[in-house]
Amino acid sequence: MANGYESAEQQRNWLERLVARIPGFKGYQDRELRRDVDRMQREHISGELGGLKAQVRGRARDYTDAGQIGLLHLFDRLDRKLDGVSQAVRFAEYGASGLFDVVKIYEEELAKLYEFDLAFLDDVAALRGDLESIPAPGGGDAAGAAARAQDRLDAMASRWADRRNVIGDVVKASS
Repeated sequence: MANGYESAEQQRNWLERLVARIPGFKGYQDRELRRDVDRMQREHISGELGGLKAQVRGRARDYTDAGQIGLLHLFDRLDRKLDGVSQAVRFAEYGASGLFDVVKIYEEELAKLYEFDLAFLDDVAALRGDLESIPAPGGGDAAGAAARAQDRLDAMASRWADRRNVIGDVVKASS
C-alpha cells in the first residue's frame, strides 16, 4: 500500500503539481491522496472477500445439487459473515477516524497502518485456503472444514474492528 500512495502521487498532473506549491495546499492535497489510496485498498480487500463469497456459494450449490442439504446452514453462515466483513471493510469510516485530519502523519507511523492492511490481505489468502479445503460432497468432513473457515472469519472480523485502534495509535504517535 505504501507503493500505492507513491504511485498515486507520481501520477498527479501538472496542474496538481503546480497547485501543490501553494502554501498549505500540499497538506490538503496529501490528505486527499491518502484518503483515495485508503479507499482503493479497502475496495480491493472487499472485492477479494466478495470473490470468496462466490466460492462459498459455489460449494453450497455443489451440496445442493448432490442432495446433501443438511450442511447448507454452514455455507449460509459463512456467506452472511463474509458479507458483513466485506461491508465493514468497504464502508469503514476512514474520513472520521482522525487519520486524515490536519495532524501530520509520519511515514513510520503510517507504515503501521499499511502493515495492518497487508496482514489482513494475508488473512484473506488464508481464508481462501480454508474455503478451498472444504471437500466436495461425499469427500470428507465438510462441517469441520467449514467450522475452521468460520473461526478464521470471526477472527478477521474482530481484527478489522481493531483497525480503528491502529488508526488511533498512528494519530497519537504523530501528534
